[in-house]
Amino acid sequence: MPRAVGKAMVTQNKKAFHDYHIHDRFEAGLVLTGTEVKSLRAGRASLVDAYAVVDDGEVWLQGAHIPEYTQSAWRKSHEARRKRKLLLNKREIAKLWRESEQAGKTLIPLSIYFLNGYAKVEIAVATGKRDWDKRQTIAARDADREARRELAARNRRL
Repeated sequence: MPRAVGKAMVTQNKKAFHDYHIHDRFEAGLVLTGTEVKSLRAGRASLVDAYAVVDDGEVWLQGAHIPEYTQSAWRKSHEARRKRKLLLNKREIAKLWRESEQAGKTLIPLSIYFLNGYAKVEIAVATGKRDWDKRQTIAARDADREARRELAARNRRL
């Protein structure tokens, strides 16, 4: 069977854009077992409480939920919330470590997808938003939406 070409999205962490200011983004490979890959290909994963940590020169994804593959021949295929190793080069790991050591910054996963048949995760360096930041973001989005609506209405009249 030929390898899949292109990008196929599995899941996104939409809550991350609401709760965090996103800074730098990195694409990392995932070390997975066979049943985890099958479960991801079925579109079953959640990044709601997931985060990444740099530990001893390696980056680990923790808290990501990839449920067991129900059609597996094994009785128990894999743990749903086990920690998974992320594949990055040494320079990227060093940059992530420096960034995550700063006060208030954390590493969060934004999405899991397949790129040319390989499972990838997009992680970002982020700082948490406060309540007033969230309100400002919502107000800016609403103002932008209203401006686009008015512009569209004006263009229709012309």
